[in-house]
Amino acid sequence: MEFIHNYFSKLGYSSDVTTLYIALHSKGPQTISELARSSGIERTRIYRLTDELTSSGLVEMELHYKRSIYKAAPISNLHIQLTKKEHELKELKTGFDEINDIFSSSAQDNNTHAQFYHGVEGTKQIFWNESKAKSEVLVILFENMQSKTNSSFFERWVRRCNERGIHFRGIVNDSFISTQKDWYATHSNEQLEHWQARHVSEEVFPINHSMITYDDVVVHQNWKDGDEFGLEIYNQDIASTQRRYFELLWNVAQPIDNTSSS
Repeated sequence: MEFIHNYFSKLGYSSDVTTLYIALHSKGPQTISELARSSGIERTRIYRLTDELTSSGLVEMELHYKRSIYKAAPISNLHIQLTKKEHELKELKTGFDEINDIFSSSAQDNNTHAQFYHGVEGTKQIFWNESKAKSEVLVILFENMQSKTNSSFFERWVRRCNERGIHFRGIVNDSFISTQKDWYATHSNEQLEHWQARHVSEEVFPINHSMITYDDVVVHQNWKDGDEFGLEIYNQDIASTQRRYFELLWNVAQPIDNTSSS
């Protein structure tokens, strides 16, 4: 019974409504007096719950010879509530992006600060912040991002970047190219529309973690040995210097096939 109560609670039903539904489902149609005895809930309390019961979709009421008879609705009615919850969750997810933009922009105000992230969810947040870039995004990549997030997140991220017309340039090494080939051997994803890549050898410049630069932000990410973390640094001088380092490396890197996204 505890599992049923927990499940119904997650759908928004009170403990009393759940108890009354269980009593009606197990004992069949009942009057309020009968329902009070079978459920253990006081009759006056049930009277106060009648509107909630009938609007819940779980209980139906019929009049029999001037008496109200309550009966359990089909359990399949729960699907209506599930659909409603899915719709509410979709609206919350849609609104989150806008709210996150509002609070992020007001919190930063061009002040120098740093933000540390850890784990897969932290990695996703870093990339989502990147999708709000107002300038070209410059990346030095050790591995592709798909294998560290997941396919659905990657596709949502790509769509947002493409919708915003963000341009990317990436410098990659053999490790990135290897993880990219492994991923696309078994996956087919949406790809960045504005992506250019160049390759640099280990002899010229060893890449052992990923770096991202955009606007006034520099990001360092490490995904090796199961320890996934990232550090965002918000400082215009540091970002400008990192951008110059990138251009120096870009000029010595070798062009490669630019049809694959990061």
